[in-house]
Amino acid sequence: MDCDVLIVGGGIAGLSLAWRLAPNRAVVLVEAEASLAFHTSSRSARQMQPSYGPGAIQELTHRSIAMVERISARLPSPILMPRPLLTLGTAEEVAQLVAENANLVPLNHTETMERSPDLRPEKFEASALDGTAMEVDVPALLEFYRSQAVGAGAMVLTGSPVSAVEVVGAEPPAAGNGAEPSPNPAGRFRVTAGRHSITATTVVDAAGAWADSVAGTFGARPRGLAPHRRSVAIVSTEKPVNPSGPMVEPANESFYYRPDGTHLLISPCESVPAEPGDAQVVEADITELIQRIDAVTDLGITGVVRSWTGLRTQPADGLPVVGFDDGVPNFFWLAGQGGYGVQTSAALATLAAGLIAGNLPDGDAGLAATLSPQRAGLA
Repeated sequence: MDCDVLIVGGGIAGLSLAWRLAPNRAVVLVEAEASLAFHTSSRSARQMQPSYGPGAIQELTHRSIAMVERISARLPSPILMPRPLLTLGTAEEVAQLVAENANLVPLNHTETMERSPDLRPEKFEASALDGTAMEVDVPALLEFYRSQAVGAGAMVLTGSPVSAVEVVGAEPPAAGNGAEPSPNPAGRFRVTAGRHSITATTVVDAAGAWADSVAGTFGARPRGLAPHRRSVAIVSTEKPVNPSGPMVEPANESFYYRPDGTHLLISPCESVPAEPGDAQVVEADITELIQRIDAVTDLGITGVVRSWTGLRTQPADGLPVVGFDDGVPNFFWLAGQGGYGVQTSAALATLAAGLIAGNLPDGDAGLAATLSPQRAGLA
């Protein structure tokens, strides 16, 4: 099997890139699991929040929301639904957040209680609202990326972990006469993935929690991409939940909750180092979270409907790693999205596709440098 670009990883990063590349490149995507988006991508909080994350993430989120809104306009059901983000804290905390983020609008106490009447009013001093935040139908977005990629000719292979790599057709160094070695001795990659043998000009590492391990298989040095677990639960409540209510979090981002139909979706926002794998919920984390939410609301959580844990993988500086490796020609990083994978996927895939194709707009050069695998501070 021969292709231009082999993408390793079938989560939202790999699928979104396949969507952007497949119309103009021969693309093969391999996923180790038996199904796509088995790990982090299917275990997210399903939000796009322009006020969440560093500046580069906020820029990518703004772009992604605009792109996904255009995608939604062509579909029978919308992928994005308004879900404002309400941040609570002291007057000082909220004032600082508002000063740092143009998306946040301060609310007075009365306005806050009108937005979220389930809050205990004595539990916060001030609040701010991000009215641009959106809830995302993640399965629909993933299916859009997959179907569009396959429709454009991409081949998607599940149950196909990468087990062996060799470089074929490399130019040998020039010999004698004092000649310099060839500046591009790379050749092509021949990859064994499951029962498949695939030859590719470019390989993209979109392997999530396994990104550093996959890079090592291809001879690239690791970038310090460390997975951390984060849990989410759907809970029932004694008091009815307003399905159109906001997402609520404290200023220190130590937990959040939001409506999920007639239930409540909650997260302790833990960030605990974990090994790559099928992450499992620590029940004590959910029990303690329920107590914290009951302390600030009068909803009265009555039980856990279901819960799950995903892995958020990122380097020390918290930004994605995107770009060609400096030590292995034609090896491309698309990893380390942390908790921003869903909200940045459309724009990040577009940026990556431009880098791979060599037609990145001049205006994106600075953003690409910020996310480069060669930036200062990475392992």
